[in-house]
Amino acid sequence: MSNKLPTLQQSFGALLAAPSISAIEIAQDQSNKPVLDLLCSWFGDLGFDCQQQPVPNTRDKHNFLATLGQGSGGLLLAGHTDTVPFDDGHWQVDPFKLTEKDGRWYGLGSCDMKGFFALILEALKEIPLDKLKRPLHILASADEETTMNGAKAFAANAAIKPEYAIIGEPTNLRPVYMHKGHLAQGIRIVGRSGHSSDPAKGLNSIDIMHLVIGQLLKLRQHLADNYRENAFSVPYPTMNFGHIHGGDAANRICGCCELHLDIRPLPGIALQDLELMLHQYLQPVVAQYPGTITISTLYPGNEPFADSPDSDWSKLVAAVAGNAPEVVNYATEAPYIRQLGCHTLVLGPGSIEQAHQPDEYMAENQIKPTVELLRKLIQHACISD
Repeated sequence: MSNKLPTLQQSFGALLAAPSISAIEIAQDQSNKPVLDLLCSWFGDLGFDCQQQPVPNTRDKHNFLATLGQGSGGLLLAGHTDTVPFDDGHWQVDPFKLTEKDGRWYGLGSCDMKGFFALILEALKEIPLDKLKRPLHILASADEETTMNGAKAFAANAAIKPEYAIIGEPTNLRPVYMHKGHLAQGIRIVGRSGHSSDPAKGLNSIDIMHLVIGQLLKLRQHLADNYRENAFSVPYPTMNFGHIHGGDAANRICGCCELHLDIRPLPGIALQDLELMLHQYLQPVVAQYPGTITISTLYPGNEPFADSPDSDWSKLVAAVAGNAPEVVNYATEAPYIRQLGCHTLVLGPGSIEQAHQPDEYMAENQIKPTVELLRKLIQHACISD
């Protein structure tokens, strides 16, 4: 082991102290390079081959891949380097400083999820890395909190072929083998405004939106009737109308109306297919009112994810973690990591209830179990016969 390596508190604190906020708004968005430079230094000292790869369609964001060992197979430990923005007025501690108190390690990204990389580093200190028979990969991605462009770009161009993958999102050390996807669409209708006393001289966008919503309700029922996965607490795809606005006065024909909706598809429904369904169901209204309806994506969606709870990898991880594989409702990078062809699980310390919250923390009693779990998984995937 290199004597250059920091202690766990030092590495954990250094990662928190390197701001790496992802935001759609330019003013808040930050590069993740300072985090990657730390990882490159530490894993490089352990003998890993470290690469930083620019991510297209981002603002100076990069992926980081560290590899020790040659060939295919082995294990990929993955996570994202970015955090959400924070509201300084609601934090009781400095979000960019590790604060240890009351059995908790506080800081922005402590559980979601820069702290995971510090725990990987700690696990490697007690592993005979010269005994690796199969490669160990560490992926630190960019922009998970916004576009997931980092994971998407990595999956599209990856040269590695691990047999297993763990994504260290906060799951309270419960292995997750499946989650729903997410699609957010906007529907904008532009009619013709006019005085309410003569409806024939205008084209009321609210009237057209009424027809659009009628078709969307048919699609929602179709999804509920034809797709089901009983492992989820809500076992069918959902559609939510989250925002609607139209018009400006009771005595004026509404010239514009806009609806924002959210769809959560089950595994087996690709986002591209879901968008096609949406267009097909709205086609009768589009044909009736040509040129008035625009359908757009509000922000990049996320594909659903599914692996098997009964695979040998899932059974092994469940046994080591002491928790059975389960499903969750939030989205992760797992569907893109799964594209590498590896058995993929989401498993990490901390609670999703702390993610995106003021005074985010990782419970101290999860730190040692996580380090031990990582050692055992690396031993099985990369060293054992």
